[in-house]
Amino acid sequence: MIDVEIANRSGARVDEEAAADLAQRVLAVEGIGQGELGITFVAPAESRALKREHLGVDEVADVLSFPLDGRDELPEGAPRALGDVVLCPDVAHDWREALVHGLLHLLGYDHSEEMEAREREHARR
Repeated sequence: MIDVEIANRSGARVDEEAAADLAQRVLAVEGIGQGELGITFVAPAESRALKREHLGVDEVADVLSFPLDGRDELPEGAPRALGDVVLCPDVAHDWREALVHGLLHLLGYDHSEEMEAREREHARR
């Protein structure tokens, strides 16, 4: 099972249980059955600071992904640390769509037709 740790520093009301459930469903469909995942909801100022610090772009992001293990092969018994998805609900049109987008980035997808197809597939579920 995916162990999901959620923090909400955004000041917005977010259904944290729904976020964890969505993440677990998406990851299961993508073939990831076990691991650790962090999801953090942040305010626009924090999102902007993170994007500036990590990507060198001074603007607010709806979602940022910080991958760790992704789909990498791990030594026997090593826990899979997927990484963190940081969402800004004040910016995201729909935090659920942004979460799916961020999760796919954790798994190594880049902006492409394949990624868009995976997003559409998950939206239908």
